[in-house]
Amino acid sequence: MQPSSQQKLSKANIANKLTVALLVIYLAIPCWILLLKLGVRFSYMHERSFNLIPFSKADIGEMVLNVLAFVPLGLYAAMLFVHWHWGKILLLCCGFSVLIESIQFALAIGAFDITDIITNTTGGLIGLALFYAIGKAFGNRGKAQRFFNVLATIATATLVLFLFLLKMNLLPIRYQ
Repeated sequence: MQPSSQQKLSKANIANKLTVALLVIYLAIPCWILLLKLGVRFSYMHERSFNLIPFSKADIGEMVLNVLAFVPLGLYAAMLFVHWHWGKILLLCCGFSVLIESIQFALAIGAFDITDIITNTTGGLIGLALFYAIGKAFGNRGKAQRFFNVLATIATATLVLFLFLLKMNLLPIRYQ
């Protein structure tokens, strides 16, 4: 028996609400990490730097982390903004990255670095492509959204737990 259109709409609403909740948590985490520096003051926080030369200070580890950190934004945007062209979603990812970099620079808590913007935007593009690829594999965008919501819920809970344990100094690593 096929689900009614009302049941499909209800499933879509639940999936969208979960995606929005995950997006809000996702946006809060980079703001806490990148703008509030996990509540820790680092020595460089009163220095401003502005780098417009891409990959001039190439730190591969940082670039990989930047890409990975923005994959969820591409995924969430692809799930929520169904009627947006991929270029508009990519512009959203780039704009969010520029916003974060600008705030870090303005508040003297980090550098404005074009490399970060490029790698962050690349992460958003990967997330976007990943959602479309999984949607095609499932043959259904709703199933793809539910699949990513499950993965994102697990990943988000794990990350929140890790950050909590890190902040409480309950891990064998220290960030201070």
